[in-house]
Amino acid sequence: MKTRSLTAALAAVLAASVAPAASAEPVFNRIASFAVADNLPDGADTATPTSAEIIAATEDGNTLVYSDSPNKAIGFVDITDAKAPKAGGSVRLEGEPTSVTVAGAKVLVAVNTRESYTNPSGVLAQVDLASKTVEATCDIGGQPDSIALNKDKTIAAIAIENERDEDVNDGALPQMPAGDLVLLSVKDGVVDCGSLKRVDLAGLAEVGGEDPEPEFVSFNSLDEVAVTLQENNHIVVVDARTGTVKSHFSAGTVNLEGIDTKKDGALKFTGEMKDVAREPDAVKWLDDDRLVVANEGDWKGGARGFTIFDKQGKVLYENGAAFEREIAKIGHYPDKRNKKGIEPEGLEAARFGEDNLFFVLAERASIVGVYKDTGGEPALLQLLPSGIAPEGAVAIPARNLFVTANEADLVEDGGARSHVMIYERGEGEAAYPQLVSTEKDGELIGFGALSGLAPVPGKPGFVYAVNDSFYASQPTIFTIDATAKPAKIVDALRITRNGAAAQKLDIEGITPDGEGGFWLANEGDADKLYSHAIINVNAKGEIQTEIAIPAELRAHEKRFGFEGITSVGEGDDTVMWMAVQREWGDDEKGFVKLVSYKPSSKEWGAVRYPLEKAEAGWVGLSEITASGDYAYIIERDNLIGQAAKLKKLYRVALADLKPAKLGGDLPVVKKEEVRDLIPDLKATNGYVVDKVEGFTIDAAGNGFVVTDNDGVDDSSGETLFFGIGPINTM
Repeated sequence: MKTRSLTAALAAVLAASVAPAASAEPVFNRIASFAVADNLPDGADTATPTSAEIIAATEDGNTLVYSDSPNKAIGFVDITDAKAPKAGGSVRLEGEPTSVTVAGAKVLVAVNTRESYTNPSGVLAQVDLASKTVEATCDIGGQPDSIALNKDKTIAAIAIENERDEDVNDGALPQMPAGDLVLLSVKDGVVDCGSLKRVDLAGLAEVGGEDPEPEFVSFNSLDEVAVTLQENNHIVVVDARTGTVKSHFSAGTVNLEGIDTKKDGALKFTGEMKDVAREPDAVKWLDDDRLVVANEGDWKGGARGFTIFDKQGKVLYENGAAFEREIAKIGHYPDKRNKKGIEPEGLEAARFGEDNLFFVLAERASIVGVYKDTGGEPALLQLLPSGIAPEGAVAIPARNLFVTANEADLVEDGGARSHVMIYERGEGEAAYPQLVSTEKDGELIGFGALSGLAPVPGKPGFVYAVNDSFYASQPTIFTIDATAKPAKIVDALRITRNGAAAQKLDIEGITPDGEGGFWLANEGDADKLYSHAIINVNAKGEIQTEIAIPAELRAHEKRFGFEGITSVGEGDDTVMWMAVQREWGDDEKGFVKLVSYKPSSKEWGAVRYPLEKAEAGWVGLSEITASGDYAYIIERDNLIGQAAKLKKLYRVALADLKPAKLGGDLPVVKKEEVRDLIPDLKATNGYVVDKVEGFTIDAAGNGFVVTDNDGVDDSSGETLFFGIGPINTM
């Protein structure tokens, strides 16, 4: 007996010793991005604005269907190979599609056909998936917003918003006619128009009760449909079988702490707001008794987070500002949207394996929060980068896929297009974020619009970064620990002039001055009263010297000035080199200046640098940094996405940097290509970003690159910070 016990124990030990280690939590990573413009009909102007707003998937998970409001169409994307999505065409509609869902072989589309706010109208269109034709329409008697199907796809619920005109009486309620809820019977994807049932929602809300404006609908498995009345700050639960209201309650208010409350060109997460109306947009059931709402705000509110209620209205969990602060840590906080902050708007919920997950879409931050439903306080698992303004999402658990529809299309401003983005859940590490911030003196370090890098002397894996004029009230030198994964901002040194935050700065470059301080490159802009200059600050960030450009340069200056600064030599032999981004008035087309300044003698000089030719847009310089025998220079076009062609790292031998006097003939330097950065910019499977702004080589000889996210203004907010390995500087 004793022998057998020892044998069994030994066997257990041996089994344990060879058992595999517990696997890490699976993660979502973006695997593809589809530009909605690729679905424009043959012969259409490729510059036509497009949008992917609400999105659904077919039952086999191989086709996506999205609403494209500007083009009055729904579009299709073939994701049989999810890593290589293909355009699947589109179907034009007689009106503006506001929402879409799939029932078997049919697509059901809510379509707004109104003539005016006071004369709203709409239809439910039934589209055949195989033929991509509109088979039938049902008059639904008002302007629709959201559509949803119950679990067995026999009931369709449509929120008839009859939205208010925000230009009338400051958008105040009431503005009749009132909205309501429409229910329709569905069989095999075919809608029975004669079954239409209207659910009166008037008189329920304390805010504008006579004018309910239903926004979003969602079913649980009991055929109960939750309806958000956003402007009314109210939630209603309806029995979809009978059309009766089972419960209703105010969404209430929330107190927010540790938030940024001012549009002042600075990120300060020390403010608070009291009694903020939640005004929820999207709603999703977590189970048959609990629902989660995204508190976007649209009229008076904007609670910046999400809330979990039971269906009687009891608050089970309030996120407050926690989601927003996590987003701020990765540089996605939209300072220009301080009334409603990140604007959580869309939601999705699904079971992946053993995990019940829900996804919160922050429209103004272009981020998706992935949360695990624990039954209590949800656990934030990831923050996923999305396109600009994620509006809709669909989970496809059977394929371990998650998809976002991003509505903003900035083609008219030369910006990013609307995209559908696809993520896959699996083993591995999260590819994003690549840079996160920490706290300093108990305060969250906000960051964005990073524009230049420099090494921390004698400290491998650590680099400095600066922000540009987007944060004009908070010019800062950041210290980044690139040995961490993701890299961490561990310090923030504010730049001051006479004891206050320095104004009129557009810092585009940084280099240590050898005495614990820094030299900074300031890009001028006459419209903002910024001057082209180089600036010396001490170790406390206090400006010591500001050196304006000489008259010979000033006579020909343009806005696109110094985009980097580096130093060569030591002591009295130190020479500063600055890269001018684009041609100035005295430059031959296709050539820009590398400008020199010697502090000991106050001498200025320059050489000419040959630019690559631009097929479209313009080409210029973004950075200069010296290391070993070379000066390394980023050269790029100003194009984005599929149009981007040139994002490269070049080098010029220091021996060739022999400056001539300004005003005369300048020697032309020879350049050598070091690395094409476009593959690096595609590594996270988003669109190629425009502004590769910073490059440096650390104390160990490793190269690092950073992109400028434009302060999340007309930008997805993505900051890419990555290493490119050892650089041979000899």
